[in-house]
Amino acid sequence: MAEAERTLLNHYNITTLWPSEWPAEKDKSESSDDEELPRTAAGNAIRRSKSRYSVLERGAGYRSSVPGAQKSKEGVETLVQKDEPDPLGSAPSVVQILRQRGLPVEDDMKLRNRFLLSSTTFSPALFLSQVHNEASTESLLQGLDFLSRSIEKKSASLKILVESNFERFVRAKATIDNVYNEMRNQGLEPESPRRPHSRHASKSSGHFRGSSNPLSPPLGVKPSPSDKKKNALLKESEYGVAGIKSPLLDVAVKAEEIWGPALGGRDREETLKAILAAVEKHRPIFEIGSALQTSIKRKDYTSLVENYRQAKAFANEARGIADYAVQNRVALSEVQTHQIIITARMWSDVEEQVREFKGWVWGRLSTVVQQPKTEANKSDEYMELIKILLELGVEDNPISSWLFLRADHLKRMINEGIELFRATIEVRRRELGRTDKPSMKMITGHLRAVGNPSQTEYVPEMDNPEIIAFWEHTWTCLGALLNTPGGLLGDVMEFWETAQSFIDGRAQRLLPVGIDGQSRRHHRLSVQGQELLQSYMKDLVGLFRDGIFSFFADPPIDDLSLILSPIPPTPDTPRTPLSATLSPIGDALSKFDANNPPPPASPLRGESWEKFAFWAPWSNSLSGVYHLSKMLLLVGNAASELASLTLVKSDSQLGDQLKTLVGGVRERCVQAVCAAWNIDAEHCRVLEDWTRAAERRDLTNMPSRFLAFEGYILGTMQKILYLSEAMNKSGSDNIVVPPSTKLLQMVRSQFVTTLYKVLSGMVENAEKLRRVDDGGGTDDPDGLTIPLHSSGTTAISSDAVDASNKNVRVLLTLSNLQALKNDIVPQLISQFENNFTVKLTDESKTIRDVLRQIDDRLFQSYVRPMAEKLSTIIANSIAAPEWVPQTARPTDASPYVYEVLLGLVIVHTEVSTTAAPLTSPLLKFLLERVSSASYEAFKRRQKYSLAALMQATLDVEFMAQTLGNYTSEKASKTQSDIYLALDERTDNDARMRLQNELPELRAILKRLRDGTRGEFACFKRQRSTASTREGRPTSR
Repeated sequence: MAEAERTLLNHYNITTLWPSEWPAEKDKSESSDDEELPRTAAGNAIRRSKSRYSVLERGAGYRSSVPGAQKSKEGVETLVQKDEPDPLGSAPSVVQILRQRGLPVEDDMKLRNRFLLSSTTFSPALFLSQVHNEASTESLLQGLDFLSRSIEKKSASLKILVESNFERFVRAKATIDNVYNEMRNQGLEPESPRRPHSRHASKSSGHFRGSSNPLSPPLGVKPSPSDKKKNALLKESEYGVAGIKSPLLDVAVKAEEIWGPALGGRDREETLKAILAAVEKHRPIFEIGSALQTSIKRKDYTSLVENYRQAKAFANEARGIADYAVQNRVALSEVQTHQIIITARMWSDVEEQVREFKGWVWGRLSTVVQQPKTEANKSDEYMELIKILLELGVEDNPISSWLFLRADHLKRMINEGIELFRATIEVRRRELGRTDKPSMKMITGHLRAVGNPSQTEYVPEMDNPEIIAFWEHTWTCLGALLNTPGGLLGDVMEFWETAQSFIDGRAQRLLPVGIDGQSRRHHRLSVQGQELLQSYMKDLVGLFRDGIFSFFADPPIDDLSLILSPIPPTPDTPRTPLSATLSPIGDALSKFDANNPPPPASPLRGESWEKFAFWAPWSNSLSGVYHLSKMLLLVGNAASELASLTLVKSDSQLGDQLKTLVGGVRERCVQAVCAAWNIDAEHCRVLEDWTRAAERRDLTNMPSRFLAFEGYILGTMQKILYLSEAMNKSGSDNIVVPPSTKLLQMVRSQFVTTLYKVLSGMVENAEKLRRVDDGGGTDDPDGLTIPLHSSGTTAISSDAVDASNKNVRVLLTLSNLQALKNDIVPQLISQFENNFTVKLTDESKTIRDVLRQIDDRLFQSYVRPMAEKLSTIIANSIAAPEWVPQTARPTDASPYVYEVLLGLVIVHTEVSTTAAPLTSPLLKFLLERVSSASYEAFKRRQKYSLAALMQATLDVEFMAQTLGNYTSEKASKTQSDIYLALDERTDNDARMRLQNELPELRAILKRLRDGTRGEFACFKRQRSTASTREGRPTSR
């Protein structure tokens, strides 16, 4: 049965015994008689003449097919059959066996040929392994016998065929060889025969030459060798065609020139009419390509999408026509075919334009991520580009692509921005560090720049212009990194807000879904994409944290290679200039001269600012604490902004890192300020200019200036420690925490140390003589602590004092100390306790003790010389023999009494004109010393006569009454002790007589008081005691 099926299939050259339709290849008849004749415009068939050799042409083109033979891709039959019986005789069909084995031999021709014996690619091993994989040895031996008999049978048939036609084969072979040799050797010189030809051969040759080519020259004419060579079957003569090829080409060209226009005019007319009709019918299809190109050039994205939708509609229509014809096996009409062709060409052009436009949009999208946000008109351009890509349809998700490109750009900008920021700051720091140290005159002007204690605003006079420029540049560059509106951090916050809107699906509500909804799949970010975006954002937060913390915590950098040899951008990646995103840093780079590299790091000098990369060299604490408070506020606001993100709130590790950032930067700022504060405290002695304060004439400007200096430092330091202005963000209380006890103790210790150093400087100013000589030699070359008087100056300001007089300096310093003790220091301690919520109980007691010690020291330094002088006068005068009066009744006080009182008058004048509130305390103390000296002197005498007793009484009472306004309890007690001592050294008779003389002594004393009223009137003047020294000990 299988053998019969195979025979039928091979005979009729069909694939199945039950075909459903007539095979298309059977419609192609090899006879030209059945071909459809072309028709004229009138519809009449055109009969073309046939060559007389058409039968031969048919015979030449005819090739009998082998039953069941395969056809190549070009439709040409081969000698390989579609199926064969098993060569070993076990089965009638090899293909059927392979089909049962599950091999796709019907679809794969190459695989099938490897199992067919008639194919050149037949594989015996593969044939046996698949067709006879279950055959036994016996069956294989039987198959071998069958194959051998088949070969013998076919060999016998071929042998009989060859034997019966052998002579024909020989004659045909000889004739073919002779013709070929004659044509090949035509034009060559004949060679001398090597052997004689047989008679048969000669006849054969002569017969062939007699019937040779009619194009050969006639007999009797010997052709030239070149003419013969032209017709030879050689490659050089194109195998005999070269001779006629050129004339034929010339004839064809001439015919075309003469008859071409005449013959082709009508055809061209018909063709043009047909083309015009087709163009008019399908005008929208032809115009859509140019319309699309115009939309792209004008950047009219709305028209572009509409044209693309229209083009796709035309393409779908043509595709539908073709699909319908294929499914229903219906032949296409000429109009449909033409429509499909022009639509295909149009769609190919549209696809090419759209493909190039998509590439431009992708490139533009990668450029938009680098646009600075200062271009407000282009800030949302990325959304327009994403909409276009979604409308046109793309494979990659433009939303996630933009987000990742933006994140990569921001990461690169943060890294480069922080590195360039640190490098530019270090260049300026080195340049500033190589300048000369500020002179004392400059330092004085800076420290005195704080006008009043209530001043909180910063003034430029607080530091040098170069240092102010450094601070301003650092703050501006830091703001370019950390400002939320306009800074790099603002770009990061805006990026995450956009990314979060895409993650939540809010931003996609206004995005198109594309043609047939093909872009809807891009509207939702994948879980992996969301996690990757969150990881990117955490990296950005970490970069900010690490970069800023490193700038404040690490020492100054040594490597400036980023400025000296910046890495050039790659040509494939467009780069936005740094000046467009971080303008302060970009401006600093633009001013950098490559031919003038930054100076190397200067050798360490032991200055406190050398270990801080953010501190301006030679800066004082006033400008430093102000600008650092601004910088720390930037850091605190930036950390609070980042902490307000839900992503950071959900990650405790990120929150702890931001908290550590604020705490670490704050600690470094406090350390730097305390170091500068300590240095300025040593320079605070220059606040003293020995000029009276306007509000209190008994003080100089030193107390108020010191109060203003300390108050400004404490007020601004409070901003650094608590960052109250950065607490307005949600969640900032978890990031900006109160300062640690260690930090408060650092400020507390420095505050107390500053007070000690200022007090020490005041003592130094009072005790050290500083003069301005006419020749220029001075202990104060800058003229900071005493007014400058040139040789031509005769008038002195009413506010200035004679600072060259040590007593004046000491008195004013004592007065200033009283102001510090009673007003300034308590006010500063109260401010410190209120600002930092710390009680300075122990420190207050210590400071008061130090103030008392310094006050006693200066007080003694002023009164000791005068007290010793007066004590010496009293002791020498009373011990002298001439002290005892020569008369029975003295009429005047002793001379030493007047000398002592005149000395006190001088003291009173000096003190009252310099520091009036000190007059009473000083005179009280001197009166106590005078009384003590008198007591000791009177005790040294062994006995007093009545006259001596009266003289002593008169001296003591006159001095006591004259200085009655300055009598203290100790002085009164000492006077009582004097009378007791006198009484002990007087006999009873003298005592009794003294009682009788007392009225006369009172009269003498009254007369003396009245007589000296004008000389000692200063002692009678009443002084206000509001500012007197309270609590001063009576003994020094």
